[in-house]
Amino acid sequence: MQLFHHYASELSEICSQVKPFPVTRARVAMRNETLAKDLGIDIAELETPALLSALFSNDGELQKNSIAQKYGGHQFGQWNPHLGDGRGLLLGEIKSPAGQFWDLHLKGAGPTPYSRHADGRAVLRSTIREYLASEALYALGIPSSRSLCLLTSEEPVQREQLERGAMMIRTCESHLRFGHFEFFHHSNQPEQLEALFAYSFKYHFPECLDSDSPHQAMFQTIVDNTALMIAKWQAYGFNHGVMNTDNMSIHGITFDYGPYAFLDDFIPEYVCNRSDHNGRYAFDQQPSIGLWNLNALAHAFTPFMQIEDIKTVLMSYEVTLLNEYQTLMKRRLGLYEQAFNEQKLAAEIDIVVSEWMDILKDETADFHQSFRVVSEHLLSIENQEYNNISDFFVNAERVKSWCESYRDIQQKLFDISGNNWAKTQSNMLAVNPKFILRNHLAQEAIAAAEDDDFSLCEALITVLSSPFDDHPEFARFAKPPADPEKGIALSCSS
Repeated sequence: MQLFHHYASELSEICSQVKPFPVTRARVAMRNETLAKDLGIDIAELETPALLSALFSNDGELQKNSIAQKYGGHQFGQWNPHLGDGRGLLLGEIKSPAGQFWDLHLKGAGPTPYSRHADGRAVLRSTIREYLASEALYALGIPSSRSLCLLTSEEPVQREQLERGAMMIRTCESHLRFGHFEFFHHSNQPEQLEALFAYSFKYHFPECLDSDSPHQAMFQTIVDNTALMIAKWQAYGFNHGVMNTDNMSIHGITFDYGPYAFLDDFIPEYVCNRSDHNGRYAFDQQPSIGLWNLNALAHAFTPFMQIEDIKTVLMSYEVTLLNEYQTLMKRRLGLYEQAFNEQKLAAEIDIVVSEWMDILKDETADFHQSFRVVSEHLLSIENQEYNNISDFFVNAERVKSWCESYRDIQQKLFDISGNNWAKTQSNMLAVNPKFILRNHLAQEAIAAAEDDDFSLCEALITVLSSPFDDHPEFARFAKPPADPEKGIALSCSS
């Protein structure tokens, strides 16, 4: 495994060299073999003896130039300059066979200069949750960091109670956050800020250097990618839970998983973080918080851009997000086809989509099951047999009326596109997951792993990696939770 150390060598003044600190009786419990292959990593290097040697021995390749990054961030709207990698280390960058560089980052590595008197550890519970969630989002087409491997241990770690310590190596394009740029701007370190921008252009936004205004092009890319990511969160019912600016990636990827949740019942104002007493990061607030965070980031661009240009870029956020969200929702309902011009039916399509979402909201219906039910019983709508769908709802007559309107608009679309019900059903089944990472399932897998049984984790990875397939042997994972298991909220220590 050949590592590069671009960040450590070129930005040495804004990071700290730190060696990972081993945990008691560590062993590799989960390995992402598909990801390892994509990165060109020999799976043998992720065996316990080889990995522990690479991480902790004096000549170990993964610890030679490990660093902790310095940054700040707006946490629940309040500026905090005292942040940084408090429990994670950038081990280096690896070059994939495709020629792209990827960060290898160790979570739970022990204390760093930015730990703020904390232990620098991660617990098994939180690492499992991140491992599962990152693969779940990736399979849904939502940009995310990904987990390469997870190490369990017998190290006791105190959180709300005593838990088992764990480590995880995760990968993404980089770990540069909004908070990196914010910190060096707000701390009045222009040379370091310029160095950070230069590094970003060189390794992550080289295409922007061809622009008349590279900083504006970079900011536009960040705004666009953030908008697209959050649109996907909203379309697939994902609540991040802690959208602080130090948890926001400049690449528009989901990372720093904490008390996240996929919706169970469709409750737009749902809050998955029980520490979020004011609902700042509620599910339906995520689009506006995304813009708030981009406004916070924009301050770091003011030395390089005119204010009017910054405003122009920020104004594009809402348009990009809404267009992507509407496209995704139409696609989930089989009402989107690039093969024809839908403008003449746009208003009717919007009404059908809006009414469907109102039904889900008014009935607090299960968000994921509802889309899957329509997909699986689409041919029943063709045959005007609406009970197969309406039986899942309380107000059956309202749903039947919706089915009739839906059938009418589909027939109009088919007349234009030449599409048909069977093809549309196939398309819908490919974008409406049968399996989703429910919090009660994650909790069940964690409980088993605490007893050294990772079979449930592996089973969940199987269905979450191909969530649109049937997997009859794991049918129970597709069922919505019972009422006591719905809407589980977790703390930031998750």
